[in-house]
Amino acid sequence: MGIVNVTPDSFSDGGKFLDADAAVEHALKLAGQGAEILDIGGESTRPGAKPVSVTGELQRVLPVIEKLAGQIKIPISIDTMKPVVARAALAAGAAIVNDVAANRADHAMWKIVSEFRAGYICLHAQGSPPMMPQDPVYPDIVRAVGSFFQERLDKLKVAGITADQVVFDVGIGFGKTVEHHLQLLAGLRSFTTLARPLLIGISRKSFIGKLLGAETNERLPASLACATLAVESGVQIIRTHDVAETVQAVRMTEAILSRKKDA
Repeated sequence: MGIVNVTPDSFSDGGKFLDADAAVEHALKLAGQGAEILDIGGESTRPGAKPVSVTGELQRVLPVIEKLAGQIKIPISIDTMKPVVARAALAAGAAIVNDVAANRADHAMWKIVSEFRAGYICLHAQGSPPMMPQDPVYPDIVRAVGSFFQERLDKLKVAGITADQVVFDVGIGFGKTVEHHLQLLAGLRSFTTLARPLLIGISRKSFIGKLLGAETNERLPASLACATLAVESGVQIIRTHDVAETVQAVRMTEAILSRKKDA
């Protein structure tokens, strides 16, 4: 999954693709490098980011989605917390809603996903950006995330979303400590018992910097290490800024694992 941030303030590439034509050009480049999904976002979820109005977010993402929908065959995902934006994006050609506020109590987003029969990426977080806790506490983070996913499946079913529409994301970078992130990455295989695809968004995340002292543009090696370990643990979707490098790392991992299974 290639990341296309149509924002001025995303932590890694804010401002680079705020212009719709630049965002489309970048998205097509990522598709050419091997991206199999494009994730379009118009509001940064980094800590301290300023909220964006519905109108402002629509003005950022809709021109990009509309132009891409006529040029590519791979699925487009809309990265949004707003039901109104999700509906407009799906009507414009998106096929997936990437919901970082999946812990919501309101069913409005889910009704839209059900109406369009769209894919739904359900991300774990305590609270929603930018109100996530700064010092979260979990007795057992892996068990807590697994319980959240199961509880969401039940709620989504009531809202008309079937299990085969759902992808789970453990929420790296969303209201968790460095230790929580390491425990989740080490425990990824436990989530495969839910029999749903898993997505991990590890690319250039700040916990890498906290752990290794690496600046944002120096985090590719660690991001790739996490991606390859994730694939070995049963993760099917890697969300990344660096598509060409990640595709190469994932394909090599898959080639090795295929021989391991044959042995």
